[in-house]
Amino acid sequence: MKFLVLTDLHNQCSAFEWIERLETDDIDAILFLGDVTDLGTSEEGVNTLKRFKKDVYFIPGNCDPLDLPTKAESVCHSVHGKAFSIGDIKFAAYGGSNPTIFHTPFEIEEDIIESDLEKICEGIGILMTHAPSNGILDEIPSGLHVGSTAIKKIVERYKPKVALSGHIHEAIGILKINDTLFINPGPAKEGHAAILELNDDVINARLVESSDLL
Repeated sequence: MKFLVLTDLHNQCSAFEWIERLETDDIDAILFLGDVTDLGTSEEGVNTLKRFKKDVYFIPGNCDPLDLPTKAESVCHSVHGKAFSIGDIKFAAYGGSNPTIFHTPFEIEEDIIESDLEKICEGIGILMTHAPSNGILDEIPSGLHVGSTAIKKIVERYKPKVALSGHIHEAIGILKINDTLFINPGPAKEGHAAILELNDDVINARLVESSDLL
């Protein structure tokens, strides 16, 4: 299966000019990792999510309103806090972020993140979160690692084949650690995305830049 992975659009809808070029026939679905709005309303989020041509599996980011996961159910697969399957691939999905200094709308305490994820992660192949695992693709310009300690524990415990995250705009990358491939596609608002392909036990991922498409 082949997925387009996006995150951190932050209501920059001009990005659809290049995103539409990636919504090709061979893309099975879009995995959207949060922050579709920029501290905006759920109506803004729903209107943006409606613009995608492919099926979207959506989790909120810390800058999205708390009611967006419910409101988004009318236009996409809203999967925050859920386990689900696409084909024979089992996913667990969890949005929002661990607490930040910015006190954004969708922040969740670490113990709650861990408890919620424990309920849905058995046997997963792909973990979708907005916040990254602590210490992995989570470094901000000051050098601090600000990822979630709860997500780190969950990854170590359940060992997904792929861990997708966004949130930290500067920490774009693809990194293999032990048996898990970590991917932060980078902020869509700045022209970043990723393509993820899974065929049996073969996993391929690559970063995409809008400058290569326009």
